[in-house]
Amino acid sequence: MNNLATDPTATQASPAALRALIESRRAVRRFSAESIPDEVIRDCLEMAVLAPNSCNLQPWSFQVVRDPALLAKLHPVCMSQNAAKAPLIIAVLARPDTWKQACKNVVTYWPEPEVPARIRSFYAKTAPFQYNQGPLGLLGLFKRQLVRVLALRKPLMRTPNSKAQMRLWAVKSTALAAENLMLAFQSHGYATCPMEGFDEPRLRKVLDIPREALPIMLLAVGRQGEKGIYNPRLRFPLEQHVTWL
Repeated sequence: MNNLATDPTATQASPAALRALIESRRAVRRFSAESIPDEVIRDCLEMAVLAPNSCNLQPWSFQVVRDPALLAKLHPVCMSQNAAKAPLIIAVLARPDTWKQACKNVVTYWPEPEVPARIRSFYAKTAPFQYNQGPLGLLGLFKRQLVRVLALRKPLMRTPNSKAQMRLWAVKSTALAAENLMLAFQSHGYATCPMEGFDEPRLRKVLDIPREALPIMLLAVGRQGEKGIYNPRLRFPLEQHVTWL
């Protein structure tokens, strides 16, 4: 366990070291056949779930695929791309459906002997009202109308108040965890490639993905193979993306 979480005086990574790690990460399309040790995979997953997320509800899950037979089934599902021949593929899933259990988990796994009353209240009352959309989304519809009226008087958080907004809510947090996961593998010397090119209905069937889960990427992982990087890095000028106010 990283002691930065418990010891604020512990030495942190320097800006130069962080830049070097981020700059070294590339999307690799060809991998060697070398397997990744389980302890490395677990360490990287532990770092992935340290990502910031909405209300600490951690709306994500991961399916770790190492079985050669299952990997062989995934290859055509991923449009037979070279990256899908990696010795490890992790399905990164956003979970807009797990908030209710997560509210209970926060209280169950609270890291102090006593759970503060404000924490119990938030996860027993506030969070369930905020994230529950009700049968057929009717509660979300009511909340949208309620917020529209109340917001005439003061600023209010207006989402998520629909199933579509819940999906976006979960995807945003899960994307942060995915970036952590890629950088974690990079720190261990393993390359990655986040794949969006896959046939989702077939993917769901092969991996038996829960109906409410959203596969946001398949992460190919392994040692970089020969000609694993196809093109030089290209990023548009920062000025095209940033507005200074």
